[in-house]
Amino acid sequence: MPDGADERVPGGVDGHNRTSKDLPDRGSHTATSWVRAGLRGAVPTRRGTATTERTTVRTTLIYGAGDVHVEEVPDPVLREPTDAVVRVLRACICGSDLWPYGLLPSSDVGQPIGHEFLGVIEDLGTEVTGLRRGDIVIAPFMWSDNTCDFCREGLQNCCRHGGMWGFNGAAGGQSEAVRVPYAQGTLVRVLGDVDEALLPSLLTLSDVFPTGHYCALRGGAGPRTTVTVIGDGAVGLCAVLAARRLGAERIVLMGRHADRTDLGRFFGATDVVPERGAEGVARVRELTGGDGPHTVLDCVGTLAALETALAVVRSGGVVSRVGVPQYTEGPVGYGGMFFRNVTLTGGVAPARAFIEELLPEVLDGRVEPGRVFDRTVDMSGIPAGYRAMADREALKVMIQP
Repeated sequence: MPDGADERVPGGVDGHNRTSKDLPDRGSHTATSWVRAGLRGAVPTRRGTATTERTTVRTTLIYGAGDVHVEEVPDPVLREPTDAVVRVLRACICGSDLWPYGLLPSSDVGQPIGHEFLGVIEDLGTEVTGLRRGDIVIAPFMWSDNTCDFCREGLQNCCRHGGMWGFNGAAGGQSEAVRVPYAQGTLVRVLGDVDEALLPSLLTLSDVFPTGHYCALRGGAGPRTTVTVIGDGAVGLCAVLAARRLGAERIVLMGRHADRTDLGRFFGATDVVPERGAEGVARVRELTGGDGPHTVLDCVGTLAALETALAVVRSGGVVSRVGVPQYTEGPVGYGGMFFRNVTLTGGVAPARAFIEELLPEVLDGRVEPGRVFDRTVDMSGIPAGYRAMADREALKVMIQP
């Protein structure tokens, strides 16, 4: 279709009609050799031959709260000359995926899910230039043409022709392969040899690291600033890393999970505040000389987090939020913000705008955002991965198809 989205077909994605929610695991014995081939720059061999039989891949579908399944769907194919087909090397489960996992109404139609992945280009449309089969590429969590007026302004998330994986008929990223619309504008090529140990950090460039960077950047984190980060999830930890990278003088991390806040300290947090509510606000104020931090980064998205941010921020300061809001009302009126000249900024991060800036530091090991992954599963382990994150048994789960 001209807008790059797959035509919506009842029951699934890319023409898949739901047949079973409990398909057998085909195993991952071929995945390891395929990953190694991809890392050598070779084009992985597709299962079967499209001209003689309909091949399949596994993808993740959600049918309602807590109801995630891995099912087989037809192999993605080029629909437009601007498309690419990418075989996925690594994908992951995002904290924002936990909102539908916890709240989505039940349905007989599976919704594709997942928006973070990197992989190897397997097929290219005739109008795609600058990429080639066998390239390792990073897919930001929204696809875009990277040429419209919004994209040129660094707002690829607002692209006039773009969209998000798993919506409006587009495939989800928690799959073995994905059709990528506007491949030339969307995908970022990773040049040179790639050590497999770097894949986790490269994967964070699809979402959480650029999102943390955007949050810190919009908040004005930099030399001579004090920053408070609310949330010890993957985005919050990446926001700590980003604030340190931008030169923040002091970084206070509000979180109460010791394994996560320990990683936050490794990333650059100077202080950790496990308290919540009024007690947490008082502690942050105490650490910042009574005035509060110049910048507060809300990486959670709940009303309680926003209320905490507005309570601790210094007068004249900035609250930057990238946590997906789970509220419709909040303290944004006269007493909360207007009278105190507080700026509220942030929003959906244009990840594509920052990948090329952050990529060299990942490749040379100056930053290691991939440390946020503390569990790896194969495709059959995705439902268990969701449960682990929802139950706070895992910080962020990586998927290795």
